[in-house]
Amino acid sequence: METSMEKYKGIHPGLILEHELKKRKIAKNQFATAINQHRQTLNAITKGRRKLPVELSFKIDKELGYAEGTMLMMQTYFEIEDYRKKQRLTKTSFALGKLRNGLFWDTDISKIDPDIHATAIIRRVFERGNAEEKEYITDYYGDRRIAEVLGTDSIVAS
Repeated sequence: METSMEKYKGIHPGLILEHELKKRKIAKNQFATAINQHRQTLNAITKGRRKLPVELSFKIDKELGYAEGTMLMMQTYFEIEDYRKKQRLTKTSFALGKLRNGLFWDTDISKIDPDIHATAIIRRVFERGNAEEKEYITDYYGDRRIAEVLGTDSIVAS
């Protein structure tokens, strides 16, 4: 199950449940009754609008013949990915707000991701940035990452 679980990481477990119910040709009303839940609750979960509670995840596992904790792990993976997305959004707006738009005149600044484009950001700021921007980038990525990208042993902000 571990290899098949990998492809579902980050997907809301309700969407996976919806797919599984359709695949098995089980009506939501019938399934909701089988696990002793209101249809509205099950519907909100299968639409991804509601978190899958622990107790309900175990009922679903049992009813579908999954290993105990399968749906709960899917919920956990979803929450981890959701948290990471929120952190990336926070990081992106925070990082770009400290840098002049003029540094990235040739790029759509709204599409710059500080994790994916770290190397390009570091190089650009250390080529054309001012002392404050270099200091900010050094604080943000750390001396080690800056040294790796620039190929230097130590960082000297000028």
